[in-house]
Amino acid sequence: MSSTVHFVGAGPGDAELITVKGARLLREADVVVYAGSLVDRELVRTYAPAAAVYDSAAMTLEETTAALTQAVADGKRAVRLHTGDPSIYGAIQEQMAELDRLGIAYAVVPGVTSAFAAAATLKQELTLPEVSQTVVITRLAGRTPVPEREKLSEIARIGATLVIYLSVSMIERVVAELLKGAYTPATPAAVVAKASWPDEEVVEGTLADIAAKVKEAGIGKQALILVGDVLKARREGMKAKSLLYDREFSHEFRKGIVT
Repeated sequence: MSSTVHFVGAGPGDAELITVKGARLLREADVVVYAGSLVDRELVRTYAPAAAVYDSAAMTLEETTAALTQAVADGKRAVRLHTGDPSIYGAIQEQMAELDRLGIAYAVVPGVTSAFAAAATLKQELTLPEVSQTVVITRLAGRTPVPEREKLSEIARIGATLVIYLSVSMIERVVAELLKGAYTPATPAAVVAKASWPDEEVVEGTLADIAAKVKEAGIGKQALILVGDVLKARREGMKAKSLLYDREFSHEFRKGIVT
């Protein structure tokens, strides 16, 4: 079986945020296995209207593997479509291991993860000079555990910009863990639900009130929690700017002007 299965990142929701390559592979696909609980079906209808489509929401690993294997055996082009970017909480490693075991070739096409869609919605740079130069993507332990060294309270000691996935339903616990670290009740926080979707929703506040605001808004899933001092930069004004465009800063492409 020489056909290649493509794992494709669908992007965060907006059908136009899939990559050009991802859209092309969908148009060329004969078989699409997609994460129906998270990927908008309209995206599949738009780019792969004639493909045989399997919604993996109710399927097991064995069943998704069987669908892809059968497609390859039939000489068909198969796409495994994941929300956001497949490498972030995409559960693709186990799927690729199965294809390795079966001798089936595959490739991964990255996508726009919801962290960046959320930052775009907030019109917020996540790495600001003298505020934060580190972004941590993480989650709170729930039904899926996290390594002990990666407990949220441990990560909170860094004080970096945090983007917390898969945890909004436990937001009170999130806040409690963060307050054990470098953050305070006054630390800015935002929750972006269904980033880039038509029914996107944004809640902003601080660690002191964000949990109550999220509960009031009725947000319980498909949302990211963003935390860090970068979120207050716009309203307080930039205290430091990047050297990249500083008129006095010299680099490979420009000679700085010293005043």
